[in-house]
Amino acid sequence: SLLKALRVQERVSRVGFDWEKAEDVIKKVESEFDEFKSALKERDERKIEEEFGDILFTLVNLSRFVGLNPEEALRKTISRFISRFSYIETSAKQEGRALADYTLEEMDHLWEEAKRAEKHS
Repeated sequence: SLLKALRVQERVSRVGFDWEKAEDVIKKVESEFDEFKSALKERDERKIEEEFGDILFTLVNLSRFVGLNPEEALRKTISRFISRFSYIETSAKQEGRALADYTLEEMDHLWEEAKRAEKHS
């Protein structure tokens, strides 16, 4: 769906239905987040889903503006997430503890360790 959104945005931009600069798209992302937060407060499930979709669609447009492939960016993020969470799981095994016994604070600490380890590898 990300690539479909990208293709739609590329097509409409060719006929001039487009933002002038990335900063304009960023403002639109911020506006969509505000609308999403309002929908959450209202607890309107249909509106929440709609606004969430608007955020995703606008973020894909931002990726186009800055020259990123949204699928590739998401794939890399998922890979980093899996790697970092694997670090947490391995740390728990090495300590002989069940992951469920860790507090969120302890897991966050290990998450930050994993990020530092990534930067040094």
